[in-house]
Amino acid sequence: MLNITAAEKKALKGRGYIMTNDGEHFVARVITVDGVMTGEEMEKLAEAAERFGNGRTAMTSRLTLEVQGLTYDTIEPFNEFIAGAGLYTGGTGSRVRPIVPCKGTVCVHGLIDTQSLARELHETFYKGWYDVKLPHKFKIGIGGCPNNCIKPGLNDFGIMGQRVPAYDPDDCSGCKKCAVVEVCPIKAAHLDEDGVMQIDREACNNCGKCVDQCNFDCVTEEKIGYRIMVGGIWGKRQRLGTVVDEIYTKEQVFEMIERALLLYREQGQTGERFGVFIERIGTDSFISQLKAGDVMERKQAILEAPLHLEGGATC
Repeated sequence: MLNITAAEKKALKGRGYIMTNDGEHFVARVITVDGVMTGEEMEKLAEAAERFGNGRTAMTSRLTLEVQGLTYDTIEPFNEFIAGAGLYTGGTGSRVRPIVPCKGTVCVHGLIDTQSLARELHETFYKGWYDVKLPHKFKIGIGGCPNNCIKPGLNDFGIMGQRVPAYDPDDCSGCKKCAVVEVCPIKAAHLDEDGVMQIDREACNNCGKCVDQCNFDCVTEEKIGYRIMVGGIWGKRQRLGTVVDEIYTKEQVFEMIERALLLYREQGQTGERFGVFIERIGTDSFISQLKAGDVMERKQAILEAPLHLEGGATC
C-alpha cells in the first residue's frame, strides 16, 4: 500500500491522477476538450501508456481518456511527456468539468456544430473558471439534436440544438399524401379532418426533419438555436433537467451559463448539487433570476465571497 497522506492523494486527484482500488496505482485522466483526439495525440498517449503505465487506456463516460497503471513515481514524468503533444490531465473537483458534446458536428442528425461549441465553452468555462470553487461539480453537456445521445438533460447545464419550423396552415395545399406527416418522427405533424396539415407545437421537439420537405414549400425554417436545460442529475439520485422554455442564440447560451454559475456560487451550499440547489430555492425562483440577469452586477463580489455551508455559515 502506497504511503502518502490524504492531502497528497486529494491534491493528485485534483490534477486528474486518481488512485485505483489497489491503493498503489493511479489512472491519469486526460482531457479531450471536445471529445476528439488527433492521430498524433492518440499515438502520444499510447506511447505514454506503455512507458509509464501498464499499457492500457480506458474511455470514460464523459469522453476523456484514462491511462491506467501509473505509479506515484511515474506521475510527473508522464505529465511532462504528454505535455509535448499539448495534452494535460484534470476533470475532477468542485468546479466546471470538461465539456461533453455529442458528434453533432459530423452526424447526419446534427443541427449545430457541437464540437466547435465545446471548444469555445472549454476555453471560457473549464479553463476560465478553473480556479473558481463551486459548491459541487458542474457538468455541461451538448446535444446536437433531440435524439439525446449524450443526455444533455441529465447534466447540470444541458444544451440541445434546435431547428424550429415555420408553418402557416393557410398555406397548406391539402395533399392527400403529406410528405411532412410522413417524415415527422414523433407524429407532431398530422392531417386534420379537413385534410389540412397541422403541427402540434406542444409535441414538436424542433428536430427540423420536416423543414423543406413539403412539395409546395409550406414548411420552412423559422430559426436554428439552442434549448437550455438546467439542474439535471445522473448518479445515486436522478433528476431530469428543467427546460428553460425559450430558444436561445449561442451568445445567450454563454450568458446563461455564466449567470447560472454565479447564482450557484452565491446561493448554493457546499456539497449541494446544482439540481438540488434549484429545488431548494424553487425552480420558478431560479429561472426568474436566471432570466433577469442582474446577478452579473454582483459578479466580482460573488467570486470573492466564501462559499456557504448548510445552515448559513460560510467557509
